[in-house]
Amino acid sequence: MSEPRPSDRHDNSDSDDAFAEIVDEETQRDPDLAVIEAGSRTLRTRSGPPQGDEVPARPADPEVDKALRAVEQELAGRWGETKLEPSVTRIAALMDVLGEPQRAYPSIHITGTNGKTSTARMIEALLGAFDLRTGRYTSPHVQSITERISLDGSPIDPERFIEAYQDIKPYVEMVDTQQPYRLSFFEVLTGMAYAAFADAPVDVAVVEVGMGGSWDATNVIDGSVAVVTPISLDHTDRLGTTPAEIAGEKAGIIKQGATVILAQQPVDAAQVMLKKAVEVDATVAREGMEFGVVSREIAVGGQLLTLRGLGGEYEEIFLPLYGAHQAHNAAVALSAVEAFFGIGAEQPGSLDVDTVRRAFASVISPGRLEVVRSSPTVVLDAAHNPAGARATADGLSEAFGFSRLIGVVGTSSDKDVKGLLEAFEPIFAEVVITQNSSGRAMDVDELAAVAVEVFGEDRVQVEPRLDDALEAAITLAEEEDEYAGAGVLVTGSVITVGEARLLLGRR
Repeated sequence: MSEPRPSDRHDNSDSDDAFAEIVDEETQRDPDLAVIEAGSRTLRTRSGPPQGDEVPARPADPEVDKALRAVEQELAGRWGETKLEPSVTRIAALMDVLGEPQRAYPSIHITGTNGKTSTARMIEALLGAFDLRTGRYTSPHVQSITERISLDGSPIDPERFIEAYQDIKPYVEMVDTQQPYRLSFFEVLTGMAYAAFADAPVDVAVVEVGMGGSWDATNVIDGSVAVVTPISLDHTDRLGTTPAEIAGEKAGIIKQGATVILAQQPVDAAQVMLKKAVEVDATVAREGMEFGVVSREIAVGGQLLTLRGLGGEYEEIFLPLYGAHQAHNAAVALSAVEAFFGIGAEQPGSLDVDTVRRAFASVISPGRLEVVRSSPTVVLDAAHNPAGARATADGLSEAFGFSRLIGVVGTSSDKDVKGLLEAFEPIFAEVVITQNSSGRAMDVDELAAVAVEVFGEDRVQVEPRLDDALEAAITLAEEEDEYAGAGVLVTGSVITVGEARLLLGRR
């Protein structure tokens, strides 16, 4: 495995003062962090990447497309991602008969409520920039199922996806016969990813949990670095009704002796994470304490950052993504990669700043404040819970000077829909309520009734078909000359965003 190219760190009192200010700011946001610091081990240090992928289209070869559809159909016949039997028994059995492929490479494991996929993409870009071969496993996909398994920064091609499925299919069927329940859709995909990474082979896997942590199918790896992005309320019927309860499930990815990179958290969630870290002798680095965002400025096409990592300060980092939440994701990703290389614990110095700059400049995250059309500007964002919606609303308001913003919203039925709509209410002049094609989609009339409660009847339009909803929103944005700066935001679900992306001609 290649080693990073550390650069000497120079003392800089002005930088230290700046970081002290963000520590004060973060602590003031959660004043009880000073209390929960006691007893935790912390990291205290004094001392040409992949260019990113677009979302893949359907295979051009009709035979390959037919074979991929057959695999998709077989996978769809299994339990979906929302039907769970909380256990790693089945996936562990599959790993056993496959020869434990997940042990063939080190892993960085990512949990949290929001920001996991963007953070995974940033980590992947950084590792690739330091000449490591990467495998990335994320979910859900925006348009193509092949997005979920990536090698060297790009989704595996359809032929390889089909081959990965066919390779493990006999073993999947063997495990199915031995278990009370068949392996689920997500468990089979996880097995495919881990096997594909071993076959590649990769130097490191970047793995995003599907849901929770302790009983998530991905949790048969021993991640040397455990990343916890911000925790908020989501999947409350399965994970718990408070941040602390949800954190209890997500803390399950923290393994003995690991390094934990902890994004800013609600105090009760942070307490749970720190307690778990102490129990398994893990080392913890916390945003706002050991690392953080020193400064950020809006720039054309993104933002310019100064990040404080575990090994020092990294200035003039251009990130081509919008929103303060993405800056915080970048700080988490940087610290995770530093921890993977041992920076701040096993060796002094920092990562080569020019390499870090090139890596961050290459990052893309489809469906996350992604501009897909101009005149009027149409932005896609996969926010699907209130915390994500608030981050999206703030990022959109900061980065775009819309004179009038029209929302297109289609959600899943198991979400806090009212909370999501309330987060967008201050920035939407009008909202077009619609429905995506998923069986989990919330009925358009039910969603419209909630929207009327939040926005009032005069600001709500209903278009059951997504194509009609997009046309209606674009028409509303264009209808008066004085609104030449109007825009459209499509949001509420990854599925809604993916289908809108196809309808708007993105491939």
